[in-house]
Amino acid sequence: MILCITHSNDFYNIDLFFDYLRSKNIPYFRLNSDHLNDFQKISINEDSFELTDEFGNILNSKDIQAVWHRKSWRITIPEDLDEDYEKIFLKEYGSLRYNLFTMLENIPWINPYESENKIDGNKMYQLKIAQKFDLTIPKTLFSNDEEKILTFFHENCNGKAVAKLHGVITKSMNGENFLSTTIIDENNLEHIADIAYCPMIFQPYIEKEYELRIVYVDGEFFTGKINNSENTDWRVIQEGFLWSEYDLPEEIKKNLISMMKEMKLYLGAIDMIKGKDGKYYFLEVNPQGEWGMLQKELNFPIAERIADNLIKRINNQ
Repeated sequence: MILCITHSNDFYNIDLFFDYLRSKNIPYFRLNSDHLNDFQKISINEDSFELTDEFGNILNSKDIQAVWHRKSWRITIPEDLDEDYEKIFLKEYGSLRYNLFTMLENIPWINPYESENKIDGNKMYQLKIAQKFDLTIPKTLFSNDEEKILTFFHENCNGKAVAKLHGVITKSMNGENFLSTTIIDENNLEHIADIAYCPMIFQPYIEKEYELRIVYVDGEFFTGKINNSENTDWRVIQEGFLWSEYDLPEEIKKNLISMMKEMKLYLGAIDMIKGKDGKYYFLEVNPQGEWGMLQKELNFPIAERIADNLIKRINNQ
């Protein structure tokens, strides 16, 4: 059995995955991460767990052969729970969820849970590893220090910078993280003093030809190009843009493979831009990033390749 950890609002990508498993007569179980709460009955001992989900389906860890960790959402709090108990509710159910996930660490995962947590929550570490493997990255500062930010701006940004929140400000229904991206220029530098209350990532604004969303599945690439040269991020303004298939240069593929192996990731959605200076700039990798639009618009078999990877690794154990 393959366990898929997702969330209650997930659709399309997950449906493609399950359809493919059914075509191969491989059993699966959908576990909604946001409902790992009082909706479900969960018991864990030292070497196994048993879970009854919100629909009455029973899962025993001894039956699980592999895991696709597609999405983890915030655990849902019961509407009738007293506010005084919300923190302890989330803390203890969060601990229960962590214990449940790590009980499965010795079987194949996409992606290994601890590796994914390290990469997903650490933009600066991502840039460090990308640079190690000869990928071009923008100069970057993550700071709450007004003086350091002003110095960085004047020394590196040529009058125009991009400021981003490191964390999530909202999620789409399918779980994609949207980042708040702001253009900084000489006219709005005066407001930078407020940075003490919200540290941000700063990079020079790069004049670009187009953006790339690259889905990596264990050495294979599915790359979509979007002609978004005017806006800072295609995820913020999605209307009117069409994806087209793109063939990455072999040298970029080689470097990305080395980076992903160093990060211990089998799957990731990589964002890069092609600058007007001719360079390919690595921006970030999201281990749980969105790719449904590429499968839908470009007929990429991404869901099938994810399933194939887990099936192959089950058979090779």
